[in-house]
Amino acid sequence: MKIAIVTGASSGLGMAFVRRLDALGGLDEIWGVARRGERMEALAAELRTPMRPLALDLTRLESVETLRVLMREEEPEVAVLVNAAGFGKFGTCAELTLQETCGMIDLNCRAAAALTAAVLPYMGRGSRVLEICSSAAFQPLPGFNVYAATKAFLLRYSRALRWEAAPRGIRVTAVCPGWIRTDFMDVARDTKNGRTVRSFPFAQRPETVARRALRNSRLLAVTTCGLPALVQRVASKFLPHCFIMACWEGLRRA
Repeated sequence: MKIAIVTGASSGLGMAFVRRLDALGGLDEIWGVARRGERMEALAAELRTPMRPLALDLTRLESVETLRVLMREEEPEVAVLVNAAGFGKFGTCAELTLQETCGMIDLNCRAAAALTAAVLPYMGRGSRVLEICSSAAFQPLPGFNVYAATKAFLLRYSRALRWEAAPRGIRVTAVCPGWIRTDFMDVARDTKNGRTVRSFPFAQRPETVARRALRNSRLLAVTTCGLPALVQRVASKFLPHCFIMACWEGLRRA
C-alpha cells in the first residue's frame, strides 16, 4: 500500500497538501494527522484518493507511538511525509506563557523529529520528506523569537537529515515560505503580549505553497516557494542580524 502522511491536515497548509497530493494521484491512501478529526472527515469526503483521518495530538509522544504501531501492523510504503503541523505566537520570552513556549517547541521541534524518525523505516528510494519550516528560520526575530528559533532547529535538522537519508534514495526538503494566508496568522496574533504584526506583505495562498513545495522537493534541499522569502534567505546571509532585527522591529511597530 503506497501512502502519503500529512500532519496538520485539518486546516491551512496541511489541508492544501492533502488536496494537492490527491490531485497528483498515484497513492492508494492518504493518512491525515491532526487533532480535529471531524474536519479531516469532511475533507476526506471531497477527495478521490481514500483518506484515513487520524485524530492525534502530536505534542503527546503516545500519539507518535500510536502511529508507529499502526504502521507496524499495515507495513505501508510511505511515498511522501509532510510535517505541516505547527504553532506560533507573537510575544517576547517574558510575555509568552510557559504553555505557549513549550507548545511551540513540542509541536514544531520534538513532534516533527519524532514523527519523522517513526516514518523513515517505511520509506524507500524515491520517497520524499517535506519539513515545513518558515522564512523565520533564516534569522532571529525579537517578539517572535521562540517560533523563529523552533523553525531554525527544523531547518538545520532537515539539511542534515537529507545527507543521512541520501544513501537510501530518500529526498528531504526544508520548506521555508514567507507569510501564508491561513488561520495561523489569527492564532499568532491572538495574544495579549504587546506588539504584534498587523500586516502580512506578500502573503501567499496555501495552495500555491503546497504546489511549489511538492514540485521543488524533487530536487531542492531548501525551497522558499516564492521570491520574497528567497530574497529574505539571501539577505540573511550577507546582512548583519542586528540590521535585519531592526527592520523586523520596524514592521512590528508599523
